[in-house]
Amino acid sequence: MGEFGAPGSGLLGLTPSSPSLPPSGLHSRRVLDTVVSKPGPGLPWFSRVVFVDDQVNYVYTSGMQRAKPGPLWMAQPEGPEFWDERTLWGQRWQTWFNMSLNTLSQVYSRGEGFHIIQTMFGCDLREDNTVRGFYQDSYDGRDFLTFDKETMTWVAADIGAQITKRRWDAEINDNQGWKHYLEETCISWLRNSLEYGKETLQRKVRPTARVSDRSSHDGLTTLSCTISGFYPRDITVTWLKNGESRQQETYSEGILPSGDGTYQTWVTMEIDPKIKAHYSCHVEHESLLEPFSVPWEPNNSLIPVLAGVISAVVLIGGIIGVVVWKNKCPGKEPGVGGFPGFPRPCTPA
Repeated sequence: MGEFGAPGSGLLGLTPSSPSLPPSGLHSRRVLDTVVSKPGPGLPWFSRVVFVDDQVNYVYTSGMQRAKPGPLWMAQPEGPEFWDERTLWGQRWQTWFNMSLNTLSQVYSRGEGFHIIQTMFGCDLREDNTVRGFYQDSYDGRDFLTFDKETMTWVAADIGAQITKRRWDAEINDNQGWKHYLEETCISWLRNSLEYGKETLQRKVRPTARVSDRSSHDGLTTLSCTISGFYPRDITVTWLKNGESRQQETYSEGILPSGDGTYQTWVTMEIDPKIKAHYSCHVEHESLLEPFSVPWEPNNSLIPVLAGVISAVVLIGGIIGVVVWKNKCPGKEPGVGGFPGFPRPCTPA
């Protein structure tokens, strides 16, 4: 499956601090449920974390016994009834997940010990208003079920999941509700959140770039390009040689939070300084009217300043250039489902 975890590993690699993020130009809503049979000290055995883009929208845990908003922009527009309702559904899900853990341990004959269920579902909204929805879950770090909203059927990852697949494939109304949620209800809630948090979620902060070099092995030189202070998260940075992309030779260190609400990244490339060529760091980001490049010049201490000047020029240029689910629970989000032995509680998320 792979989009939200490595193949064969289900969702085990996902944590509330690292939601799966959509590609550039998208906004997303993610609901992540996690339940463990033996939590560590001070950790809840059940949690629901709802993300909008890279921001925590709200959280419910078995430890808090209460749904709480993440950012201030989510707390202000919703009244007490909204949070009371989410608390109620969180408590119901605790009971359901507890039974599901017991049932699945019997299905897979794994007995006592540490077991984990993770589910993730949500939607993406593109800039052109096209949408995408998905659902998948895992048990003990292995994929269990996914939902195919085009055929409105469940896809089982192994023999154990076939039992649940047959049960839920027969629930035609439930599956229609899932399709409606993924394509419409989720998008409606995502739009609301984007409006509530538009100063945070829809802001665009331009990156700054700095180029440097250092000696490497066998007389080679490693070029480094550090990009910082940008938002949203997605960015394309690559080294150019004589104006041509050297993406195959560019090594990325990944995209990390800067600690101030923006992101940073850096890319490197190894070159032979004896070979005469023009190298530059090329940056593409949705905050920019057009991409910019920062050249590398050997033994030039002004390179960091030059990068800043280029970013400032781009900044100045930018300034100048200036649903109702008609099923068992009308208006509610369908439940996670997919585990044998118990009906899915329909729930808003």
